Amino acid sequence: MIRYSLLALVWATTAQAGHELEGRDIDAGRTLYAETCAACHGANLEGQPDWRTPDEGGILPAPPHDATGHTWHHDNALLFEYTKRGGSAALAARGIDDFASGMPAFEGVLSDADIWDILAYIRSTWPPREQAAQAGRNRPH
Repeated sequence: MIRYSLLALVWATTAQAGHELEGRDIDAGRTLYAETCAACHGANLEGQPDWRTPDEGGILPAPPHDATGHTWHHDNALLFEYTKRGGSAALAARGIDDFASGMPAFEGVLSDADIWDILAYIRSTWPPREQAAQAGRNRPH
């Protein structure tokens, strides 16, 4: 019974990962990531050096999107808005005005489907623990 309950919990948590990332084109996401994201976030999702140290303008370098970073700490909706609208605009929409982000907006550059494919690719690279943790941050639809 305990084994079944654990399996059900893992399945339910994974299911909450959000329908936005389910059934996405991971290969297209990988290609789009390489074309539009890797220049700042690294070809291997490693981010920029000293990504936790702000520059002289108070802006943090691009963080890693692999399991060593904090991308998996955020829900799908924020990750999508952050990419589409840019970091500062996405955070301001959530009432966070005191954080300077260097993340540009990709609205008009990437379609919504492209953004979801990129996010699905990024998530696909995380170990199960990080995937489950991130899934738990998403609200059921």
